[in-house]
Amino acid sequence: MANIKSAKKRVLIAERNRIKNVAFKTSIKTALKKVLELASGEDKEALNAAISKAYQLCDKAVSKGILHKNTAARKKSRVVLAVKRIQAAK
Repeated sequence: MANIKSAKKRVLIAERNRIKNVAFKTSIKTALKKVLELASGEDKEALNAAISKAYQLCDKAVSKGILHKNTAARKKSRVVLAVKRIQAAK
């Protein structure tokens, strides 16, 4: 660990931010999995709400600097393609 007091503080702050970022990324993954789970069901309203929530989380992560904008765009694109693929297979 660092010797300078301000550097020690930065180490603690960086760890705190890392934990928050990991938690936020996990919530995005959970939302995307929920969308895929609802895609195989019949409830269109719940599916649309889940997709909207997943988009919202991805966009919020970009604005907070947790995800790169292209990463968020890729995640959103892939989940919609997967939903269409699942619904076409029915």
